[in-house]
Amino acid sequence: MEKFFKLKENNTTVRTEIIAGLTTFMTMAYIIALNPNLLTGFGANGQEIWNGVFLATCIASAIGTLFMGFVANKPFAMAPGMGLNSFFAVVVSNIVAITGLTYLQSFRAALCIILIEGIVFIILSVLNVREKIVDAIPLGVRLGIGPAIGMMLMNIGLGSNAGVYNSEGNAFYVMKDFFGSLTAKYASETMGTAYPEMVLTVVTMFFGLFLIIFLDHKKIKGAVLCGMLGASVLFWAGEAIFLGRNPFASLASASFIPPFGDLAATTLFSFDFKGFIEIGWVTATTLIVTFCIIDMFDTIGTLVGTASRAGMLDKDGKMPNMKQALLADAVGTVTGSLTGTSTVTTFVESASGVEAGGRTGLTSVVTGIMFLLCIFIAPIAGIIPAAATSSALIYVGFLMLNNLKQIDFSDPSQYIPVAIMLIAMPISSSIGHGIGLALIVYSFIKLATGKGKEVSWLTYALSVLFIVKFFYVG
Repeated sequence: MEKFFKLKENNTTVRTEIIAGLTTFMTMAYIIALNPNLLTGFGANGQEIWNGVFLATCIASAIGTLFMGFVANKPFAMAPGMGLNSFFAVVVSNIVAITGLTYLQSFRAALCIILIEGIVFIILSVLNVREKIVDAIPLGVRLGIGPAIGMMLMNIGLGSNAGVYNSEGNAFYVMKDFFGSLTAKYASETMGTAYPEMVLTVVTMFFGLFLIIFLDHKKIKGAVLCGMLGASVLFWAGEAIFLGRNPFASLASASFIPPFGDLAATTLFSFDFKGFIEIGWVTATTLIVTFCIIDMFDTIGTLVGTASRAGMLDKDGKMPNMKQALLADAVGTVTGSLTGTSTVTTFVESASGVEAGGRTGLTSVVTGIMFLLCIFIAPIAGIIPAAATSSALIYVGFLMLNNLKQIDFSDPSQYIPVAIMLIAMPISSSIGHGIGLALIVYSFIKLATGKGKEVSWLTYALSVLFIVKFFYVG
């Protein structure tokens, strides 16, 4: 194991890597249930494929992550990308409207788009085209990706990840609805039955955050994982005492038998190329290009930003084995299409495992094994409260801001694009969109200051591509 993963060379141990892998898994375990919910409209559109998408999520995430660990030897985990899965669901609904096919048939037609995207990425990765695209991102922008991802993680932790629903099904979120309220009375009246759980969520979130900070200050190994577990225990106790419900009630009726039959009957190797052709070549090509752009820059941003925080970049801001890491992303996407889920990409939550000390592919192997186990123990993973994972995401987000000190704030072509990314990523919830805006701003500043010759043609080409994407593809 030492020889294969080069643990000593990367200043880590087996114990540290295992803790890091578990930490990464816990912060992204929500995707196991959320992805099939999003791709089926929470059961409203394609209830018959829910089980198939659930297993596809576990299998594709595991294979992509294991490939990342064994081939690239990097501590990054993969799963169906958030944002991309919602977009995929919209595409499926549009195919239903355009062709008159059923939701299942349209789903299978849309999987053809993901398959083609993955194959394109494998070719581009083998030919080193994606590496050249990474190199075309200016050093200042590359250095700013990490802090921008940190802002995005904090936004996820304090925003969409930490939300509750009242008895009427209305969603409320910490930053917008709890801290945005003038008084507790006003919040209580607005949220109704969701208010007690919101209070518990906020208390749990900050308890976990301060616990992680304390444990890390004491140099406790696995501080992030221990903080999440401590926060989980607090939340479960609060559920039982103050909300009057059993936090483990879902386990009593949960099935631990994998629905492999449903996978085979609905989504496994189930491409509908006839339905894909009915979409129309112009629309299909536009969709493929859109998925490629979003996935490519989301992955590049996550790899560069997280690797920067882990000290994995060289003096030129490049990450060793980038080609293998990008190839793992492509393999994950193809696997996702074969099993029945949307684009698989490198998860930004990998930063939590890196912060826990993960430095090699052993971290990814542990995370990948956990995804495989979730085929059998998904109900157990499902009881991890969102408030506990929010604690970890917020803490890691804080730490990733540290890279801002590497930015040259005397150079407008560096700090202005970075400032744009710091705002754009959390607002758009897209790493790719943040990088795209930064590239456009960087190119414009260089041209406006008479330094346009310092910019490579590929950087200009990427900037134009993003302008077309923003205004035409949408």
